[in-house]
Amino acid sequence: MTDASDPRPDARFADADPDQPLALRAADTDDLAVLAALAQDAVLTVGDIVWDRKSRHFALLLNRFRWEDADAARAERRPFERVRSLLVAADVTRVRHDGIDRDKATVLSLLDLAWQPGEDGTGTLLLRFAGDGTIAVEAEALGVDLRDVTRPYRAVSGDMPAHE
Repeated sequence: MTDASDPRPDARFADADPDQPLALRAADTDDLAVLAALAQDAVLTVGDIVWDRKSRHFALLLNRFRWEDADAARAERRPFERVRSLLVAADVTRVRHDGIDRDKATVLSLLDLAWQPGEDGTGTLLLRFAGDGTIAVEAEALGVDLRDVTRPYRAVSGDMPAHE
């Protein structure tokens, strides 16, 4: 939200350079909503998920649909794109899952990210997947990074994800 006296407007997709990789950090729920919108419909395998207990990081390597480029791709009649991205949560103390097959080849489709606050800034990052699977990542604070790590590539399906 922008303060009326603040001359800087809120960021918009149109402000981003579509040729530059994303590198964003969510430190509050408003930030997390932006990351959730950008990561929606990302696909990955269970083998692309890592929890490093020693460093207290939980990471997913996503094949992220480039929502920020979708309108331009449609207008220019060019293929929609995906990009490999890392989604990393910091200060993780525990990870639980429900409804997720642990076979490393299992393909998952990320639907949403949400934060359930706990006491004193702690909370749980909820990753919701198609098919009712959920991963609950307990952390000392909300700290999630989304960073593109490859060049964009043509979406294999050639289509933009559709929802009811």
